[in-house]
Amino acid sequence: MIVRDSRPPPRCGASADEPVNAAMTDPTAEPVLRHVTCAHPGGLHRLAYWQWGDAANPDVVLCVHGLTRNGRDFDALAQRLAPRKRVVCPDIAGPGRSDRLRDPNLYGLPQYIADCVTLIARLDVERLAWIGTSMGGLIGMSYAALPGNAVAKLVLNDVGPEIDPVGLQRIATYVGTDPRYPSFEAAEQALRLAMVNFGPHTDEQFRLLSRHALVRIGDTWGMNYDPAIAVPVKATVAALAASGAQPPSLWPLYDQIGCPTLVLRGAQSDVLSPEVAAQMSARGPRAQVVQFEGVGHTPTLIVDDQIAAVERFLG
Repeated sequence: MIVRDSRPPPRCGASADEPVNAAMTDPTAEPVLRHVTCAHPGGLHRLAYWQWGDAANPDVVLCVHGLTRNGRDFDALAQRLAPRKRVVCPDIAGPGRSDRLRDPNLYGLPQYIADCVTLIARLDVERLAWIGTSMGGLIGMSYAALPGNAVAKLVLNDVGPEIDPVGLQRIATYVGTDPRYPSFEAAEQALRLAMVNFGPHTDEQFRLLSRHALVRIGDTWGMNYDPAIAVPVKATVAALAASGAQPPSLWPLYDQIGCPTLVLRGAQSDVLSPEVAAQMSARGPRAQVVQFEGVGHTPTLIVDDQIAAVERFLG
């Protein structure tokens, strides 16, 4: 296991309007927003995705976000990769610019996998690299286990075949609470407290996490996702608590993965335990594991050493 210190150098005093760096103020470094129509039981919905780099480049990296996040979480990583690769970052149904599903019980792996299959068909590539953070890693793990899948390399960001019940319970306590704030600044401050597990970030780095995670709702600010995504999560946690059972294991899927795999883990993660990460390096695709000190769930792929770990793996 490789252990890295992901803590950024101390910095203070950055204003909310200060550019993150020169690349982030360059209009050519912004992604193109596109949509693809996907099917769900009883209807259709549009899946939004952000595309970076040359649209004709067959070297594709698909970046899939966590439960309450969206595709713009990968801006820093995508900007680093875009000169060489086409980077595609979908907003999974519910968050961001994608449609919200009328039936909240459809928010789950089967629908997410089906949507990604449709998206990959739109991209018209035979093979791609998949980077999945938390929920995005579960989707990627499930898809990469299917015969005939398109995944050539897989990055699982702080998630594995077993979810620590402590982390699952923590997630269930905040997802879908739908808080409202009088200003962007107030919402961002609350987000800083809620996301302390992500590890330390400079003001500029944290703005990458907040600027698309928050959205104006009338004369207030709130989270940029459908609160109903919490319905199946809370139902699962309640059922596990009532039965005393553990979260379902995805080891049979993990063991079917045949592509090179990288596991990123926050050293203080309450979702991916060190024991499960060790098992992931010893079975199935025998993943390389890189661990970041000072980080919980999840590494944000904004800090330089986290981006560098992905770049090395992708080549």
